[in-house]
Amino acid sequence: MSNQDQKHENVFSNRNFRLVFLGALVSELGALLYSFAVSFYILEISGNSAFLQGLYLALCGVSLLVFTPVGGVLGDRFNKAKIMYLCDYVKGGTILLAAALMLVFREPQAHIAILFALGILGNAVSGIFTPASGALFPHIVKEEQLQQANAYFSVKNSLVNILGVILAGILYAALPVLTLFILVGVCFVASGVSEMLIRYAHHPAPERLTIKAAIRDMRDGVAYLKTKKGIMAIIGAVLFINFFFAPVTGNFIPYFIKTDLANAPSYLLDGVLTPELWSSVFSVCFGVSSLTGAAILSARKQEEKCGYKTAVRLCITAAFMIALTVCYWQFVGRGAEVSGFLIAFCLGGLGMGFLISYINIPITTAMMRVVDRDKLSKVTSIINVGSHGMIPVASVLAGVILQSLGSTALLAFCSLGFSLTAVLMLINRQVREI
Repeated sequence: MSNQDQKHENVFSNRNFRLVFLGALVSELGALLYSFAVSFYILEISGNSAFLQGLYLALCGVSLLVFTPVGGVLGDRFNKAKIMYLCDYVKGGTILLAAALMLVFREPQAHIAILFALGILGNAVSGIFTPASGALFPHIVKEEQLQQANAYFSVKNSLVNILGVILAGILYAALPVLTLFILVGVCFVASGVSEMLIRYAHHPAPERLTIKAAIRDMRDGVAYLKTKKGIMAIIGAVLFINFFFAPVTGNFIPYFIKTDLANAPSYLLDGVLTPELWSSVFSVCFGVSSLTGAAILSARKQEEKCGYKTAVRLCITAAFMIALTVCYWQFVGRGAEVSGFLIAFCLGGLGMGFLISYINIPITTAMMRVVDRDKLSKVTSIINVGSHGMIPVASVLAGVILQSLGSTALLAFCSLGFSLTAVLMLINRQVREI
């Protein structure tokens, strides 16, 4: 094959990538259907208990955090594809078993107990699955195709988020919930079948895995990161970006919908869209623009260095957030016209969704290229633990700010924190070398 042919070879010509993509598409669609169904079903059988729903989410989050470092250690020691299909088989099998148990024990309390146990176990398995899957690409994809592979996965994620929610709503309304659970279980099993066919050269760790060795591996992962100043800077930026961005989607949007929009005498398209549906419009704007950015990147040549350009794009995203803060203060905070803010937020979502693709995909690609392959699962697990661990803190802090100072103060806090993170990344010398 000539160099020209290699340059234009699409990553989908890689059998292993096709198997990973197909397996991820099916399992992520199943996961979305399941999370959608469980959220509503717990409220339905518990008498609309927000406490039980919150407790379920909290326990699932703790389980994910605890087992993600374990997944990092296992992912760097064992065959990553084998970890993935075993995890999907366990998930699918336990969901099918839970559906069978719920058919036998029909009391609402029994169903709640089964769903809690399933949620904790499922998130523990996800904690083991994610670091292995996040470190697989460098083993099955050529280095020059990593950006294209990550871009296609970003397209997949956007499509699942846009179309999956619509499909989940239709299926939840049309099917009995246990039938939906069985469908989800079959999705995970089918994903496992696809992942079983993945083949790559795996070199087993020479040392037997023990608790002592696992703890040492975790320490080695942290020590390794300390030697990679540029990667450390990017990881720090990612953690704080999540910290300051999560309250916008998790706290501000629901609060804005339930207070400002629902109580407005009139708003844009109020004869067509309920306040709650405007939340879906925001998600679609962000998802469509993210998909567009990822699709463009999938066809572009992979850059040798992306650190500085990524920092610049972060600064532009921060400018969007500042503009949205000013728009909220002007259109809603001062009581001018809520419809103006709806238009501004949709436009801002389109711009930021596009930029986020141009930030996340190059960063993910750079991590896969720079980090040693035998350390990548541990590094991925550290990032996941940091991201998921900081979001609950951000959500609680955002709730306090909303309650005490209002939405304008929360948006200003998030915008300033995001901007400071972006500027620090822009002036960091090590980032320019990534």
